Amino acid sequence: MQQLPKLAAIEAGADIVNDVSGGTHDPEMLATVAALQVPMILMHMRGTPKTMQRMTEYGDVVSEVASALLLERSQEAERAGIPRWMQILDPGVGFAKDFDGNLKLLKHCGKLRSLAEDYPILLGPSRKGFIGAIAGETIPAERDYG
Repeated sequence: MQQLPKLAAIEAGADIVNDVSGGTHDPEMLATVAALQVPMILMHMRGTPKTMQRMTEYGDVVSEVASALLLERSQEAERAGIPRWMQILDPGVGFAKDFDGNLKLLKHCGKLRSLAEDYPILLGPSRKGFIGAIAGETIPAERDYG
């Protein structure tokens, strides 16, 4: 059960839950976060960390990610008891997106936010591989933080 570390983190003083699966990898996650009454970051990711980089094909990455976050994960979170005002949407830069998809999400962040009905958007480019490709740095520890 993946929600146990989240529960322990909240009990230790954390103020928010950031779930890279948007609550899809643990069937109890959304209910647990709702019971804790803390904000939740819902990130978009296809597949699992082991399979996600084979799932990078999109017709329109910005619209499809917004739809998946808003119409699927956000509504599911709300049904579980996490109100909209306690949700932050993360398009999952680097998670099941290729180089071009990541850049499109960054370039069209305004469109993404509009399509996501102005929910707060969190971007986490950090030391992702596409940042290394742009900067010409193959060693993640040598990249500047995104």
